[in-house]
Amino acid sequence: MSTSHEGRGPSGGLGLWLIGAKGAIASCVAYGLAGLGAGWVRRAGLVTELEVFDGLDLASFESIVLGGWDVCSRPLSDTVSGLVREGILSPDLVASASVHAASFEARVQSGVLDGPEVGAFDLDPEAARRGSLPPREQIAALRADLEEFRAEHDLRRVVVVDVSSVEAYRAGLASDDDLSSLAKLEAALDAGRALPASILYAYAALGAGCPFVEFTPNSGSTTPALRELAKASGVPHCGNDAKTGETLFKTALAPMFAARNLKVLSWQGYNMLGNGDGEVLSNPANREGKLRNKDEVLEGILGAHHSHVAIDYVPSLGDWKTAWDFVHFEGFLGARMSMQITWAGCDSALAAPLVIDLARLADLAAERGEAGEMAHTACFFKSPISGGTHDFNAQHGALVEYALAARSNPTR
Repeated sequence: MSTSHEGRGPSGGLGLWLIGAKGAIASCVAYGLAGLGAGWVRRAGLVTELEVFDGLDLASFESIVLGGWDVCSRPLSDTVSGLVREGILSPDLVASASVHAASFEARVQSGVLDGPEVGAFDLDPEAARRGSLPPREQIAALRADLEEFRAEHDLRRVVVVDVSSVEAYRAGLASDDDLSSLAKLEAALDAGRALPASILYAYAALGAGCPFVEFTPNSGSTTPALRELAKASGVPHCGNDAKTGETLFKTALAPMFAARNLKVLSWQGYNMLGNGDGEVLSNPANREGKLRNKDEVLEGILGAHHSHVAIDYVPSLGDWKTAWDFVHFEGFLGARMSMQITWAGCDSALAAPLVIDLARLADLAAERGEAGEMAHTACFFKSPISGGTHDFNAQHGALVEYALAARSNPTR
């Protein structure tokens, strides 16, 4: 793994604005960046530190300034203490990066609360107040936060990444006529139409010229109207629903069965997790939004077969997740065989480096004058906005090709 990137330094730094800024992923991003910038943390898990990215003008870790939105009033230290207790953040790193973390927390603003939240945390009254405003006023407040952040810290660019909890699934949203074009969305906003918070966040970010990453299964910038806004604003964006564990190995392993002409009959998955996201996913409406993306990747690679994924909230697991998969397949002479895989990992430690990668890649795309969907980032997502196949190896190959092309032609 390469450690030779120079990158753009602190002058005219890169802003990284996180939605869900007091959560476990954001905490790992904050302490991870502090550790990377000071040389306290190894660069494992960072795709943009692979050798193929050498020579690209990626933002340096020490140049990234963090801020964000959240809808809870709890202090960041509550999340961090849990991550220390579970062995994810080291006490030494937390102590060494305390000033960095305090500066980040001071820059966290109230988000918008668009409905009842699931989870045992104190809701921010200001977020609830913002959520009660007409949508145009909500967007104006969010955009003002971004512009103030950019101006106060003299940032050349701000990338917004949604790492918040999964929103409740809304049937029919994907085919909602109000979201089918930018003109119809503008009319709906003028009429005071209530929309998911993720769409308001994405609209505010893209309208402010900020590249946007939908790291969660939330709608974000995935709708036709916001994809149109991104192109009209000349802003790159990508998403959605980052694959960090079970779905990652599914998209790497499933092509093997297809390549060997082995017929997959059934693929059953079972997930147990215990963090705040797990608690949110214990709500059926929120869980539905997550499961839809986990199910669709196998059908795209293997075609028709029986597939099912279940998720259970197990509080004692904390930020650790266990996934068990059972693959039943048929080979030559009709012989039926099976494979079982158990995955155990820390969701936040797997996700945090990808957030940093995607922020750097979105910044690079903007520097190169690119706008619209970042198809080359499909390997990061369960349900990529653009990029075609779900085959991880093919997706990663497209990212490598992009990096090589960017090295040979620094500007578009």
